[in-house]
Amino acid sequence: MRLIVWLLRAFIFFTLFAFALNNQQSATVRWFFGVEWHAPMVIVVLVAFAGGCIVGVMAMLPNWWRHWRLTRQQQQDAAPGATPVQAAVAPPLTAPPSEFGAEHPPRIGV
Repeated sequence: MRLIVWLLRAFIFFTLFAFALNNQQSATVRWFFGVEWHAPMVIVVLVAFAGGCIVGVMAMLPNWWRHWRLTRQQQQDAAPGATPVQAAVAPPLTAPPSEFGAEHPPRIGV
């Protein structure tokens, strides 16, 4: 399985490397008021991709903060006298005995 993952990573790397080598010609990005930016095409594409990632993460931040705040509030409501760390730890689940062999202890935190 590790070999497949490394082969996939190598394929992606070499594909992007070939893309960069094939797009070295100069590109001009024209902004407002006559401002121009000259850079290789691969840099323009990389900056556009990074900008899109940044905008996407910033668009998700309010939902992440709201979810974090609600989770923290639920933990405090679940155990009013306990610290948030104690409230987050749930009791271990118990399962019926297995017919396949000895019972193993539950793995907490896996």
